Amino acid sequence: MPVIATNTAANAAVYYLNMNSAQETSALSKLSSGSRITKASDDAAGLAISTSISSDISTLQQAATNASQATSILQTADGGASNISDILARMKTLASEASSGTVTDSSRGYIQSEFSQLISEIGTIAGGTSYGGVSLLDGSSAFSSGVSVLVGAKATDTVTVTLSTLTASSLGVSTLNVSTQTGANSALTALDTAIGTVSSARASIGAQESRFNFSANEISTQTQNLQSAKSVITDVDVAAEEATLSSSEVKTQAAVAAETAANQIPQYLLKLLG
Repeated sequence: MPVIATNTAANAAVYYLNMNSAQETSALSKLSSGSRITKASDDAAGLAISTSISSDISTLQQAATNASQATSILQTADGGASNISDILARMKTLASEASSGTVTDSSRGYIQSEFSQLISEIGTIAGGTSYGGVSLLDGSSAFSSGVSVLVGAKATDTVTVTLSTLTASSLGVSTLNVSTQTGANSALTALDTAIGTVSSARASIGAQESRFNFSANEISTQTQNLQSAKSVITDVDVAAEEATLSSSEVKTQAAVAAETAANQIPQYLLKLLG
């Protein structure tokens, strides 16, 4: 029924114009942001899941840094332990020389002079081997009792770094004296034990370092998988959204044309009054 009081056609055109315009705006927003979810109403469940995944990814990225730092600490400690091992090997050579009956007490005095310097150097290396200002091999830091390193997304995903104390005193060589043949013989036994202790400490360091290497690989794999899962939920399908945008643009243009035509209807009806 033709009327002039209420332009029903225009109202319908405006309704569809608003709806198509909103769809076009949404498509443009998604394409420009690269995200399928630009507001919570787009996908409430997907937004919640992706937020949780993003949190896990951030935590894992920090865990990767933690593992890398722990590996650096272990490598630093192993470098110091290696030097101490070399010193002990040299001390054993000196003790072996001093234990020989062909060496005079006067010569043993010279040997003892170097021997004493090497004992002091063990202490220097044990105290000087540090990471971030924290000594690693002198027993003064928390590493001697064990430090937990987070290597995952959960608080329970930890690996403990424990470093042995490798001072001259802890190795039992601080009081050794090779100025006599008897003392040299005793030193040989003590040095064998000390060398074994350092070798065991280095083996432990190597085992821990190996574990961190595997942890780093696992972190990398988890991070990649989570990023892929997040992409499926949040990343926009450009081709599909572009098709939606094109369709919305055409519909919007059609609605504008319809609105224009609807606004002309009352004018046509007024001609009937003439």
